[in-house]
Amino acid sequence: MYQYVDRPLSTLDEGCRFLVWSMRAWVTAIASKRCPAQTLAPAFARWRMIGGLQSFHRAMLLFNRDALETFAFCPLACDHVSEHEAVILELVTSLRDRGPGATRETLELLVLEESVGDVLETLSKLGTALAVAGIFPQEPAISHTPRSS
Repeated sequence: MYQYVDRPLSTLDEGCRFLVWSMRAWVTAIASKRCPAQTLAPAFARWRMIGGLQSFHRAMLLFNRDALETFAFCPLACDHVSEHEAVILELVTSLRDRGPGATRETLELLVLEESVGDVLETLSKLGTALAVAGIFPQEPAISHTPRSS
């Protein structure tokens, strides 16, 4: 999560930017009393992610309903990644990089116990759709600033 939080969106790959935009657009649609799946469908189709829309929508619904704390998302125009946006990015990449066991342990800290399995399965399907579309999020490169002597 720490590799994403407070990072400018411009430093992230298209998969990360797509997911962050999707989270924010989903929350914005809900706040405007619009159907988020219908609102996001054109963008998901454009990014070859229409097969992942149901999984994304379900994940957001589960986080909205069953999170142990209220998740906070930035407005659409914000250039930085919020803490909860970073958590979701990490969960998606964690499944591939650390496996379901470690991701399950993290989810147990975030959502109600009875939802952990559902969220895990849903994030797995979302990750598969991202991979098929060729936009699976990558960890950002750590930029090293040379020290002056």
